[in-house]
Amino acid sequence: MAGGFGFDEDPRAHLARVMTPLRTAVVPTVLMAVEPRKLPELPALVPALLAEQGLRVPGPDEWEHACGAGARTLFRWGGDVPQGASPYGAGDGPHHRRNAFGLQIASDVYDTAEMTSDPGSVYGGDGGEAVCGGYGTLLEWLPLATANRNPATAEFLHGPEGEDMFEDFGVRPVIALD
Repeated sequence: MAGGFGFDEDPRAHLARVMTPLRTAVVPTVLMAVEPRKLPELPALVPALLAEQGLRVPGPDEWEHACGAGARTLFRWGGDVPQGASPYGAGDGPHHRRNAFGLQIASDVYDTAEMTSDPGSVYGGDGGEAVCGGYGTLLEWLPLATANRNPATAEFLHGPEGEDMFEDFGVRPVIALD
């Protein structure tokens, strides 16, 4: 804690802000896109665009379930930060491999932030905030954690600053099966 992690906040407060609490959730049966689509429009317009195709935006619980593929660990590949790998760019770390459901998900902190049906929850990346902010190794990887909802990135995406950058975010369309 004395290290600072590049910010003044107590690390426990940071974790409480960015991680969803451990809980039990019942998620509907869905088919989910293997890879996200780049947002084609402002986030507020995406649900209607998907609905025209018989699709919808996943809810936060659905996204977390899909990302973790049933794993109860911090990351979909386990509880450890990969040694010798970077959370961004090309490489061969576990974050670049498809998960147990075959999804390419949460694989690069810069390029994989995805919206959900909750405007306050964006998952899968932080646009490089933790890496560029010098937060330290664990917190650089944390945006790829299954339960990292990243409210600051969500605020950016849905706010006026994100209006010209929505193409830098993704959405993983789903089809409800029940």
